Amino acid sequence: MSDAPLVMTSHRPYLLRALYEWIIDNGMTPHVLVDATQPGVRVPAHTVKEGKVVLNIAERAVAMLEMDNESIRFTARFGGVSHPVAVPISAVLAIYARETGQGMALPEDIPGNGDAQGDEEMPISESESDIADGPPDDDETPPPRRGGHLRVVK
Repeated sequence: MSDAPLVMTSHRPYLLRALYEWIIDNGMTPHVLVDATQPGVRVPAHTVKEGKVVLNIAERAVAMLEMDNESIRFTARFGGVSHPVAVPISAVLAIYARETGQGMALPEDIPGNGDAQGDEEMPISESESDIADGPPDDDETPPPRRGGHLRVVK
């Protein structure tokens, strides 16, 4: 067996595709919120507001939609003019259903994935640290939980 650290690919494109399918399966319209300032983002400049753009990626709104582990690519009409669109997965901030707002802000990649640093200890999120440390003491009160907070940027 090798002593090389185990490295996994990014989980973001898999979450994106799964949520896209879930939104489509429920008859809703999938929209993605994109950080248009990231390198490799190709969208019509007039659609960008405050460095972000919301894109409708429903089958009826785009042509030749491709979502792989590196990017989302398609052709769409903006103001009646067809434009090619390319968005690196790293630039996708969230995916949600237009009708309900349900969806997810995509989490950052876990440090150490895709690089060979390996010996670093993985950071543990608050919810994981609660599990790792066991149940809280009776005199400790857990912090209040925050609900989802996606908003539509137009």
